[in-house]
Amino acid sequence: MDFTEIYKHSSSLVAFSPGAHFILTAVQDRLVVRRADSFQITRKWQVDASPSPSEVALAAPKASASSVKPKTNVSGKDTPVHITHIAWSCDSEYVLAACAKSGVVHVYKLRDEEWSARIDAGAEGLVKAEWAPDGRNILCFSEWNLRVTIWSLVTGTSIYIQYPLHFDKGYAFRRDGRYLALVERLKSRDTLGLYDASNAFKLVRHFPLPTSSLSLMALSPRGTHIAICEGPLEYKLYIVSVATGAVLATFVPDLDPGFGIRHIKWHPDGAFLLVGGWDDRIHVLDGLSFSPICAIELASRVAASVAIWREPSKWLEATEGRGFLAYERVRSAQTLPVARPDLTKPPPKCGAVQMEFNQNGALLLLRFENVPNVMYIYDFPSDGAPLLQPKLRTVIMNNKAVLHARWNPIRPGNLAFCSGERSVYLWSDEWVGEDAQTDVEGVTECVGVPAQEFETRNLHWAPDGKGLVLLDKDAFCCAFEVQDEEV
Repeated sequence: MDFTEIYKHSSSLVAFSPGAHFILTAVQDRLVVRRADSFQITRKWQVDASPSPSEVALAAPKASASSVKPKTNVSGKDTPVHITHIAWSCDSEYVLAACAKSGVVHVYKLRDEEWSARIDAGAEGLVKAEWAPDGRNILCFSEWNLRVTIWSLVTGTSIYIQYPLHFDKGYAFRRDGRYLALVERLKSRDTLGLYDASNAFKLVRHFPLPTSSLSLMALSPRGTHIAICEGPLEYKLYIVSVATGAVLATFVPDLDPGFGIRHIKWHPDGAFLLVGGWDDRIHVLDGLSFSPICAIELASRVAASVAIWREPSKWLEATEGRGFLAYERVRSAQTLPVARPDLTKPPPKCGAVQMEFNQNGALLLLRFENVPNVMYIYDFPSDGAPLLQPKLRTVIMNNKAVLHARWNPIRPGNLAFCSGERSVYLWSDEWVGEDAQTDVEGVTECVGVPAQEFETRNLHWAPDGKGLVLLDKDAFCCAFEVQDEEV
């Protein structure tokens, strides 16, 4: 892999444009756009960090009463307000930068450096801002779940929806972006509102939900069903029809694990639904009848028939952080060290922390909190094949806990992960070996980052799947595949 130089960032705010031609970065109160091929700066904006008029009005009585002066840094200047959210529009024409603490969202146009827009959140505050799928509307979530405001760049007007239940896990757009499903809290009841994004977010229907305190929701890939979970102390899942609001199915395990549901995940084609709690067991439901088919248990004993890969010890010192090295292939059965959780301190450190399908749904990645150094990859049936039991295909054993793992968005057999080391790790089943067995097992590699001081704490794929952004606490670099030159 080829690595770029190291650049600064703030709060892990680095994002490829949808076409992977540009990279947007936030550094305190500055926005920087670079070309992805040369990393030359294309655009740069200084964000106006002054608070909105509402913030000033609310802060004025407090300031006059206490006579508190503005915070200053070592140089004596006012402390800059950091950007908290950045995002590209779907067509890469616009970028947004939100300063949640000052309640302001700035919008800039890539092709016109002089054009800009500013959104003041108002007295209700701001916790999150993001683009709608059409790239011309911006969703702003207020503090205390008071409302979500949808601002249009085309008309300059706004639409208000009162009392969203969660600003991070209580809404979803249909895959084509046509409808917005939003969980609201109306008259002390959980309610689902369906809004037409193509018609100025007009309300299509409202219907009550069976939950008393909804904790999670997931819209099916086709947008016809919604899976919702009861609060954190009750393991109960409901499947609700988006068209009618009717409860089509309810799932409760035979043995109550004692805590609620931690994760739910739809298969990419909607044929299955995964449900994981805090009990190291993942239930697989059928996508038609929504009845349980099987359960995936945390495997502490791994048979020799499974491809087991172990990270080489002290490989960074041996390679001096340059080049790559293959994992060791373990040919014998292994017993993995599963930590015993302390059930007296909720929530317990157990259960699945990640359930992620690859791009075509043929592979399933699982990570459990009580075995943080290990990743499990399962073969998962797709394309209408009957599901008997997902088959454990690969186990990857790391020296340190895995922090993040991401599937390649284009190539279904590629996985990248990190563990806070000066490295990045790759697994691929596209490896062509000398025999069929090698092709089935794939290959796992550790790649050193050629830098004196760099700890990969997070990573993201480029939309075209040809590169990675590697993030340290306040610095980042990019890694790209080496392209073979044609002779």
